Amino acid sequence: MRNQFIYGLLFFTSFSFSQNNDLKKGIKTNAIEKVFKYTNPITRDSILSMRDYMINKVGDKWYAVGTSNPVWTGPNPGVKLLISDDMINWKFHSYLIDATKLPEDCPYNGRFWAPEIHFIQNKYWLTINSGKVTKEDPKGMNTHSIWLFSADKITGPYKLVNGPLTNQYNNDATLFEDDNGDTYLYCSGNGLFQAKIDLKSGKLTTPIEKFLDKKQPGYPEWMIGGIEGPFVIKKEGTYFMFFSTWTRGYEVGLLKSKSPLGPWELVSQEPIFGTRKKGYRPELAVSGGYDHLKFTDTQDPYQETGHNALFIGPDGNLWTSCHYFMYDKRPYPYSQTFQPWEKFPQLGIEPVYYANGRFYINPPTWTEQVVPIK
Repeated sequence: MRNQFIYGLLFFTSFSFSQNNDLKKGIKTNAIEKVFKYTNPITRDSILSMRDYMINKVGDKWYAVGTSNPVWTGPNPGVKLLISDDMINWKFHSYLIDATKLPEDCPYNGRFWAPEIHFIQNKYWLTINSGKVTKEDPKGMNTHSIWLFSADKITGPYKLVNGPLTNQYNNDATLFEDDNGDTYLYCSGNGLFQAKIDLKSGKLTTPIEKFLDKKQPGYPEWMIGGIEGPFVIKKEGTYFMFFSTWTRGYEVGLLKSKSPLGPWELVSQEPIFGTRKKGYRPELAVSGGYDHLKFTDTQDPYQETGHNALFIGPDGNLWTSCHYFMYDKRPYPYSQTFQPWEKFPQLGIEPVYYANGRFYINPPTWTEQVVPIK
């Protein structure tokens, strides 16, 4: 609890929704005039820090999963579940997968990157992205791929359904259920991939297909560093896919299609959300051959705001979640002294808007925001 900050939901009334139906319809019920106040980053705690936050609303509570630290240096402790009553104050709930309790020969005891939970066909489906840690491969990257688990409750226990789902390196898996009950898997791995999946068996029913490369001919240069983190939603008969790129910082692009398996096209030639910083990971820009790109830094104090997913927010509408990571070279007037929590990625949220046949997200914020609840 952060009593030193003035945050929160004023006169909050709970909304009870099926997460899956709400993401399809965005229904609001029993709404009256209220106000929700928030200031990003929402979490300000190195213990709660994660990347790639995904949130589900179940009943009157919100649950979040993400990539736990350490992210880059080796195995992480597993899949951490956070819980909140008000979308502002978060606490640790449990480990959905605890790496310390896995057997030594477990084939998915690696990094546990970008877990997601989807409520489909009255069950909770957990995707994790991991591999087997060995002396020769201490980070488990040689066998890093997708694993599928299921549970009757969002808090678990989760049982393995199948894995690895592909015989190649894949990451950032997400699921989508269409109106007719067909289900689809999307993921990254040096590009974006897609396939149809039977959840009960955990088996792909169509070949895994790469449909978008980071250097796709005719696509803009802000994608060429790398693309990842897909998330799919359907609106008014059109399928929309959010995805992220780290080329200039961390930005979110948007694709659309009339079919769940494409063909996909960019909704906008520019990212629809994110942060850009010329000083962000310059070594990657040099090694990736894109240090020639010219652009202007965004005015926010972040170096990363990306890998987003949509959820039902405190007003009953669609919101986006992702990690907000402070820029280590942020300019004046931002404080040059970093608090311990600022050295880690934290949860950030923003409202999502739909108009003129597409989705919009305002730029990432860092001052108090006030959202009316009608």
